[in-house]
Amino acid sequence: MSEKILTEEKNLTQKGQETREKLLWAAEEVFGQKGYYEASIVNIAQEAKVAQGTFYNYFPSKKDIFDELIRLYSRELRSAIKEEMGQAATYEDAQRKGYQAFFNWVRNHRNLYSIVQQAVVVDQELYRWYYAKLANGFLKSLSSGMAAGEFKELDQETVAYCLMSIGQFLGMRWVYWEKQDVPEEAFDAAMTLIFEGLKKQ
Repeated sequence: MSEKILTEEKNLTQKGQETREKLLWAAEEVFGQKGYYEASIVNIAQEAKVAQGTFYNYFPSKKDIFDELIRLYSRELRSAIKEEMGQAATYEDAQRKGYQAFFNWVRNHRNLYSIVQQAVVVDQELYRWYYAKLANGFLKSLSSGMAAGEFKELDQETVAYCLMSIGQFLGMRWVYWEKQDVPEEAFDAAMTLIFEGLKKQ
């Protein structure tokens, strides 16, 4: 389903791409505020300031735009994290930069939290796919760090999900609930907890 949508996106004119993006950002706002089951295509079209019929030129249904929004979150978030981590000199520094990239991205997409959590009941397979994609990024970095002798040899999947949960809940505590950056002391405490457990002595 997502591959079909992405193929259609490539064939759009610039104006068409802009309209599609407007619909996605409108859906982000509507799903974030109303929730999936209370939201309607009418709501999304009104938020995007387009005719209801225009919606169907880009997405067959409410579920299709919800799915694409989750996949868009995944692509853009992972891209932002990868870009920051690529500038690191060590594997520890890469993890730190990855967390900072995550918090910075979420600051501009606060509805990420409520929308992704809605997928638990809307589409559990999509929900699992979203977190599996994030976990794969951690697995690659952890595997490289362990192979280089920088990190202890631990079960990589377990560590990946533990690290992912630290970022998830720190972001929820500060960025989502408090609408502010993660305090420096909170970030440093989390990094100390992580790397005193991970680093080879």
